[in-house]
Amino acid sequence: MASVQAYRGLVERLEAEAREAPGRYRAKVALLAALGFAVLGGAVLAAFGMSAGLVLALLAISPLLLLKLAKLVWIPVALGWLLLRALWVRLSPPEGHRLQAHEAPLLRAEVERLRAQTRAPRLAGIVIDGEFNAAASSVPRAMGLLGHRHYLVLGLPLMQSLGREQFAAVVAHEFGHFGGGDARFSGWIYRVRASWYRLLDALAAQRSGFNAPFVKFFGWYAPYFDAYSFVLARANEYRADAAASQAVGARAVGEALVRCELGALRLQRDFWPALERSIPERAAPPPGLYRDMAASLRGEGDPAWLPQLLARPSDYEDTHPTLAQRLAALGVEAGAAAAPAPSAAEALLGELLPVLEARFSEDWREGVAPVWEERHRRHAQEVARLEALERSTSRSPDEDVEYARLSVALRPEADALALFRAALARAPDRADAHGQLGVLLLEHGDAAGVGHLKEAMRLDPGCTDVALHHLELHYRRTGDDAGLDEVRARWARLDAERARSAHARGVLTLRDAFLPHCLDGPQLEALEAALAGVGGIGAAWVARKRIDADPDGLPHFVLLLKWRGLVARESPKLQAVADALDLPGSFIVVTAAGRRMVARRLRKAAGEPLRPGR
Repeated sequence: MASVQAYRGLVERLEAEAREAPGRYRAKVALLAALGFAVLGGAVLAAFGMSAGLVLALLAISPLLLLKLAKLVWIPVALGWLLLRALWVRLSPPEGHRLQAHEAPLLRAEVERLRAQTRAPRLAGIVIDGEFNAAASSVPRAMGLLGHRHYLVLGLPLMQSLGREQFAAVVAHEFGHFGGGDARFSGWIYRVRASWYRLLDALAAQRSGFNAPFVKFFGWYAPYFDAYSFVLARANEYRADAAASQAVGARAVGEALVRCELGALRLQRDFWPALERSIPERAAPPPGLYRDMAASLRGEGDPAWLPQLLARPSDYEDTHPTLAQRLAALGVEAGAAAAPAPSAAEALLGELLPVLEARFSEDWREGVAPVWEERHRRHAQEVARLEALERSTSRSPDEDVEYARLSVALRPEADALALFRAALARAPDRADAHGQLGVLLLEHGDAAGVGHLKEAMRLDPGCTDVALHHLELHYRRTGDDAGLDEVRARWARLDAERARSAHARGVLTLRDAFLPHCLDGPQLEALEAALAGVGGIGAAWVARKRIDADPDGLPHFVLLLKWRGLVARESPKLQAVADALDLPGSFIVVTAAGRRMVARRLRKAAGEPLRPGR
C-alpha cells in the first residue's frame, strides 16, 4: 500500500462492497488468492515447459540436432529446479510441548469433542506453550499447494486463567478459524493471509538470486492481499465467535473474551512490572514463574480496566474487532467474570500441569538468568554512582546526562522532564538524552518529543529502532497518517539495509573487499587455541570483509582454513570450527575449494597465517 490513508480507503470501499455484493467481494478475494499460487506454480511450470517445447521443436527439425543440442534443453530444466529449490520453503510446526497420546486424556477428549462439534478438520497435534494466548496454526504443505497440517496451540497461562466453560469457548473459537462447514472459504483465506507473510519472510531470509523477483512480487502482493482480505479476516473473527457461541453458549464466550483481555492487561501492567522491580533485591530469577503467574491471573484486577477496554476504539491495524464490538455481536452484556476454581489447566491437564509449570519456568529462568544477574550487579553499581554524582559539586555535561538517567531509573519521585531538559542544555549533542526526553514528552502528550526522537536518530543510528517504535505509537494514538507513512517508510529502508547486510555476511564473491583483521594479541591466541582444539587444521588466515550495506555495524570476519591431511566431509568439520569460535563480530568459515581467486586476495589482506597444528 502506498500510504496508511490509501490502505484505509481501500478497506472502507471493500467493507461497503462486502455488505452490498458479498458474492462479488468473495470472488475478488478468491481470484487474488489464486494469483499468488498462479505466480508460484506458473514460474516453475514455464521453466519445465520451455524444456519440453525445445525437445519437441528440435525433434521436429532433426533428432540428430536434438542430440547435438541436448545441453541446451537442460538449461530451462536446471532453471526450473533452481526456482523450485529457492521457493521450497520449509515452514515448521509451532514450538512448544506437543501433547503425546498418553498425556492429558481429559484435555484431548475435550478438544476432540469441540473439534467434531464445530466441524473443524482433524488436528496434526495439540501444542502447549508458555504464552498467554491460543491459536489455530496451519502449516502449509508445499506452500499450501498440497493443503495444510493443522495444530491447536494452547498457552498454559491462558488455561490457568480460565474455567472449563471459558476455555471451551476459546478452543471452539480457534476451531472456527480452521473453517469447518460453511466457513471453509473464510478459513482458507484466513490461512492464506498468514501464509503469504510467512513465505515472504522466509524468501527474504534466503536472499537467493533466483527468488529475488518473487521477493519483489510478494513484497507488493502480500500487503495488497492483506488489505483486500481485511474485511473477510475481521468477519472471520465474528464467525469464530459465533461458532464458539453455538458450541458452548454466548455467555461463556463473553466471559472468556473479558477474562482474556483482563488477563493480558494484568500481566502487562502488574505482573511483569512487579517482576522487573524485584531485580535489585533478587540475585537470580525466581524459580516458579508460571506458578506465580497463575496466582496473579486468579487475582482481582483494577476495576477501571474493564471500562478502559470497552472504550478502546476500532482501527485498521488489527483484524480483531474491539471487545465492545465482539460482546455486542454476541448479544452479551459486559461484566467482569469471576476467577475460576478450578482452572481449565487444573481440571484438564492433571499430572502434566506441574510438569509443564516446572519446565516452562526453568526454560524462562535459564534464558533470562545472564541478563538478570548482570542487571542485579549493575543496579548496585548505579546506586553507588548516583550517590557519587549527587555529592559532586561540579559535574561535566556528560555527567549531567548520566545523573539524569540514573535519577529517573533509581528515584521514582525525580522530575524526569526537568532533569533531561537541564542535561540537554549542557550536552545538546547527546543522542541518548534526546531519546529519553522525546519518549517522556510523548508519554505526557507533548508532540515536541517527535523532534527529540528524530534528533536522537540523526546523532546515533543505533537509537533508530527504539525511536521509531515510540514514534509509531504516538502517530497511531494521534491519528497522524502522514507520520505513520514516514515511520513505515523508514522501517522498510532499515529492513532492506539489514537484509543486504545479512546477505553480504553470508556469501563470498569476487567483488568483496578484505581488510586486516585488527584482532589484538590475546584475541589471536584465543582463536588459535580454539582451532587447535578442533584439530586437523594446518593453517588459518583471518581477515575482515568490508560490509558496504552496514559500514558502522559489527565487524565481519572471514576465516580461511587449510586442512592438515585429507578431510572426507568438509561440512561437518567447518561446522565444528564455527561452533568453537568466539569472535567480536559475525564470521564465516571457508576453505579455498571453488574460490581460489577470493582466497588469494583474502590471504594477502590477512598476512601471516595462524598455525594451530604446530
